[in-house]
Amino acid sequence: MWQIFYVMKILAQLLILIGFIVNAQDTPFNCNNNAYLFQYNDVYAVDLASGNSYLAHADVTPGNINATAYNPADGYIWGSLSSPSKTIVRIGQNFETTTLYIDELPTNNRYVGDVSAEGIYYLKGGGSTYYKVNLNPESANYGEFISSETLSQNISIHDWAFNAVDGNLYALEKNTNILYRINPVTSEVQALGVVPVLSGLNYTYGAVYFDASGRFYASANQTGTIYVIQAVQDLNGQNTIESNLFAFGPASSQNDGARCPSAAVPQEDCDNGIDDDGDGLIDCEDPSCSGYSSCPVIEITSTSSANLGGLESNNRLSQQVSKRNFGRAKTGYIFDQSAAKKLTKTPNYGKHYAQRGGLTQLSDFIPLEVINEELVVESSPTDLIGITNATEVYSVDYIKNEEAVASILVLKTDRGVYEHTKYICDRLLGAQLISVSNIEIKGQNFIKALIRNIDGSLEFVLSLSAKAINNDSEFGIESHWNLDKYTSKNGYYNFQIWSNSLDDLLLLGEEVLHLLEVQKPITNYNNSSPPTVFVRKGKYHNGKLDLQIVNTNRTASVAFDGGVRSTETDIVETVSSSIALNGNYISNLEVDAGNLFDIGFRIGDGLNTPDDLFMSDGPWGYDDAAITTNVTSYTVESNSSSFDENVYSIERNINLEATTSEYIAAYRALTPKFNAINLTAFNSFNFTAKGTGILILRLVKESVTNWEQQYRTSIELTPEFKNFSIPFLDFKTLDGSSIEVSDVTSIVFTMLAENGEVETKTMTLEQLYFSNNILLSVTPSLTENTIDVVAIPNPMTTQTTIQFTAANTETVKLLVYNQVGRLVKELEVNSQKGLNEVILKREKLSSGIYFCNIISNQTNYKTTKLLLD
Repeated sequence: MWQIFYVMKILAQLLILIGFIVNAQDTPFNCNNNAYLFQYNDVYAVDLASGNSYLAHADVTPGNINATAYNPADGYIWGSLSSPSKTIVRIGQNFETTTLYIDELPTNNRYVGDVSAEGIYYLKGGGSTYYKVNLNPESANYGEFISSETLSQNISIHDWAFNAVDGNLYALEKNTNILYRINPVTSEVQALGVVPVLSGLNYTYGAVYFDASGRFYASANQTGTIYVIQAVQDLNGQNTIESNLFAFGPASSQNDGARCPSAAVPQEDCDNGIDDDGDGLIDCEDPSCSGYSSCPVIEITSTSSANLGGLESNNRLSQQVSKRNFGRAKTGYIFDQSAAKKLTKTPNYGKHYAQRGGLTQLSDFIPLEVINEELVVESSPTDLIGITNATEVYSVDYIKNEEAVASILVLKTDRGVYEHTKYICDRLLGAQLISVSNIEIKGQNFIKALIRNIDGSLEFVLSLSAKAINNDSEFGIESHWNLDKYTSKNGYYNFQIWSNSLDDLLLLGEEVLHLLEVQKPITNYNNSSPPTVFVRKGKYHNGKLDLQIVNTNRTASVAFDGGVRSTETDIVETVSSSIALNGNYISNLEVDAGNLFDIGFRIGDGLNTPDDLFMSDGPWGYDDAAITTNVTSYTVESNSSSFDENVYSIERNINLEATTSEYIAAYRALTPKFNAINLTAFNSFNFTAKGTGILILRLVKESVTNWEQQYRTSIELTPEFKNFSIPFLDFKTLDGSSIEVSDVTSIVFTMLAENGEVETKTMTLEQLYFSNNILLSVTPSLTENTIDVVAIPNPMTTQTTIQFTAANTETVKLLVYNQVGRLVKELEVNSQKGLNEVILKREKLSSGIYFCNIISNQTNYKTTKLLLD
């Protein structure tokens, strides 16, 4: 009888091998540079250099795939299937599959796997036992079970990978964060030490990879953060482990990773001013440079206060929001964290409202003592009530070492989701979306974004909303990139969470969901995937949108659909076009948008989540707060002619007519959020105007909180147009002090009723700009008796030499401003008497015109113009 069974087994194996031949139409991967992340039976392609990923293929085969591995012997990816039982699967580049039954394998508990250079599949689950299967197609025993083996010690790992440099297996242990080396011949396990960058973390490392140089990459399941350990083959358990975070990739559970171990991973050189790894990020912009060279560690910058947040990401309320910001400027409002009310944990923390005899408050959803904060302060921007669709607002800032490290803004809305997310705005105003992927919280995927703010600080951002369902007895959670994906007309608790640490963002997100569940059980999640094509950064200039687009799935083209307003008082006009990306990962391109005040647009490939953006220029507005003031006419019009490249233009012209016995004022913010702009590269304010009577002009400084102390001057308008060029030196305080223009937020134009009786006041302002018509200077104290500063070469490509002659030895500063007056580089120079030369590297500066200033306590130096090709 046993002979019959043996013959049947041989026949079954022959049928399997015949099946391999029949299905051999699929093609191997053949060691491409992608890492592949398997989740259940879906496979994602991951670019380790950037962390960006996209769904390469869904539903590869029935049954979940785990223990995936690249097989150097045949060029295919192999994995272990949950069903059929005891089955492994071969996957080709076109995601065709072939299965192989191995009777000697256990029926389950197979989630760790990799294939050696010789084609031997090493497969294990929990415990110390592992299994070896021959997957070398050149072998006579191809497809057969070899043996079961026992590790010298039991380790809690969830993936392992072969190092092509030394032929050993490596793995990271959960909880302990110890790196292990496993000898595949002797089964000996060697502990190499705790990986420093992982110290204190409690993650599962379910996907690990190697590159050709022996760098070991590990992805944390919960956050998606990819860490790198350098040259693991050189570690002996005693020497120092060099480790760093590398990129921010997708979070995943029920996952495993596979990658050809002899393929290279591009590395960023952190101080050469070049995008070495092709991810669009240069030097310190790249997360992989965190802590290397002169780059700061990525998680030590302070975050923005929630008191500044919450502005809506559309054109519906730009005028009201502008008026809110102007009101803050007039009253000198500045949020003082040190004086803010402290929020402390009480015995009612984390209790159902009925247990403490009260109603649910927004503060009930604020996590406390979960990120080791020193204190939590209230920072609620209550002036959002009445101008947004929020009916209640509450926010806090988390403080460590006297700096804000995280914030949560909670807004209650009655009809529809709150119409703002941090990542929609600011990307066309100087901020960057470094990466976007998912984060796993309580087994659910949410979208996380890494944003580099205009001031250079980094923030990890998460947004989610909770709505009452099932007759108000339960919560449903929604989290989408696109606001139109949220269920309409529902009331929501809206949460915007940001932190300088991805690990803290995860903890805050977990606790927010826990505190929601305290009040009502969460029974439904409706979350979206992040966009696969997105705008990293952009700018608007002279009717053109300059965009940098990240194309993770290398699509050929995307649709561009938007709504544009040329001025604040125009209606929205729709625009649409197709943008060719030609499959490139990074595309820098120009979109003709025409003259505009604001634009909201969407780009997408029609298959995956599209990306939404909104940009508004600094708005015009008017102040009619005086009781007797009545605005009878107000229009904003496009500029009649273009501006010279060397000036800071104030786009759009206004016509304002009002009756008043007190005052009427028009104002123009230099940025949408009234951010301060450094105008020291210019020295005069220029415009064409006509109107009635005296016009008072104020340059509003962020550092001046008393409105009466803002710097002002006045001119007389006539019924006919006149050209004005007003030196900054003419703007003075009431006590006669001259202005310093490093932090100007807005310009205010005020007309007073001269006799306290009702008068009709008109002003027409056109072609406004800042320039250096009189004398380009960095401080008002400079005179014409100045020393030349020379740049050689000019224009420059990668670097130039700044030359100047000093009368004495002293420490000076070299300041570089862009053409809109923003300080972009600062160097301290120990100058010597006589000729001095300073090397100025281009680094991440984009093409354009810049101004170089030498700041000295003893000598006045001329400003030199520098052109970057």
